[in-house]
Amino acid sequence: MLEKVFKLKENGTTVRTEMVAGLTTFMTMAYIIALNPNLLTNFGAEGTQLWNGVFMATCVASAIGMFCMAFTANKPFCLAPGMGLNSFFAVVVGNIVAMTGMTYVASFQAALVIILIEGIVFVALSIFNVREKIVESIPLGIRLGISPAIGLMLMNIGLGSNVGIYAEGNGFSAPFYVMRDFFGALTPGVLQSNMGDAGYATMILTVVTMFVGLFAIVAMANKGIKGAVLYGMFLASVVYWAGSFLFLDTNPFASLATASFVPPVADMMETTFFKFNFAGFAEIGWFTVITLTITFCVIDMFDTIGTLVGTASRAGMVDEEGNMPNMKEALLSDAIGTIAGACTGTSTVTTFVESASGVEAGGRTGLTALVCGLLFLACMFIAPIAAIIPAAATSAALIYVGVLMLQGLQKVDFNDMDQVVPVALMLIGMPVSSSIGHAIGIGLISYTIMKIFGGKAKEVSVLTYVISALFLVKFFLAV
Repeated sequence: MLEKVFKLKENGTTVRTEMVAGLTTFMTMAYIIALNPNLLTNFGAEGTQLWNGVFMATCVASAIGMFCMAFTANKPFCLAPGMGLNSFFAVVVGNIVAMTGMTYVASFQAALVIILIEGIVFVALSIFNVREKIVESIPLGIRLGISPAIGLMLMNIGLGSNVGIYAEGNGFSAPFYVMRDFFGALTPGVLQSNMGDAGYATMILTVVTMFVGLFAIVAMANKGIKGAVLYGMFLASVVYWAGSFLFLDTNPFASLATASFVPPVADMMETTFFKFNFAGFAEIGWFTVITLTITFCVIDMFDTIGTLVGTASRAGMVDEEGNMPNMKEALLSDAIGTIAGACTGTSTVTTFVESASGVEAGGRTGLTALVCGLLFLACMFIAPIAAIIPAAATSAALIYVGVLMLQGLQKVDFNDMDQVVPVALMLIGMPVSSSIGHAIGIGLISYTIMKIFGGKAKEVSVLTYVISALFLVKFFLAV
């Protein structure tokens, strides 16, 4: 049955490989299950009910998006509420509170209407092939540069924001990061003084865990071991757990003793499930609504396009012109996921860049997405177990996959400055801005301007001009 549905042989894969790939992707993106409700509820400041509602919505909406990706597009791409977009959503909710005087929960429910509109717009654009045409309008050189740029972004996540240590040095108010603080400190003594002994010891264990995992993945991959990424993450987790016992005098499994494994369905029904506040939405103002909807659409569209094109390129799923089969279905799955997110109670659901880890583990079909989606649903019951996977272990996988994606630079024509400059700007833009869409926008704008001033304006398609203009508005005029 699985062979018939997912065409495993045709895609050069097996059930076992796809399951390992799905588990690998899940482990690299499982952080979103807890982080998303934290961000959307100000780390629980808005009450347990709303946090639980968003937690459930994160699991359910992500799973729906992945099931759509599995059965309609048959692609190994996994979806969840997008980072950056969820932070922006939280800011929007806060602004609605300030503008209208409504409670945070009421403002949250009003903002969900915006996400619903965004999802409906994307469904329409996907059905009528508008989003697919936008993908095709991106110049080949820029498309070739998306995958390496995403690779640097993954490495930046792995070495940066994915591994933050809260320590007494700053009153546990903000994290210390591996790249910025450990490798960026003047001396180990300065860092230890800043963090405190306990925090510094945790940082050392984190760094060791990360690189043990990375080098283990590389060693196993060089020997042709399938599932090297997953096995390396597991080894890194064991190292961290053992180090916690032996050197930090802490029990990494202590949280399991008091953890609840009962899904908080009632809280979701009370706070987020189809809880659209249309009356509150009307109070926002139409100009603000239109501006916010366009902003969400632009960011999500190009984040998704960038992830799909970049990851598909790495997996060899594109043709000579850089186009991916079933792009329409993949984009439609993303749109349906966003509508599911609005209906269940979370911000925009989009294709995750961490899907690259599953692709690297051998995932080539929708079975990878199906497995990951089922694991997200399972997390409604086993979230405490997923929570004990150390961030350092997932960082090892992200760094490794990021390095592999850099290989895409080989296809860029470095003798053509019209290609090199946009690609270079994307390479720095993605990790610095933490936005795939914004970096693509910078690349398109630079490409268009250079063609115009180089006397090659006719080489730029009309749609590329339009998209570049929209990004200029987004960057400089949107309020």
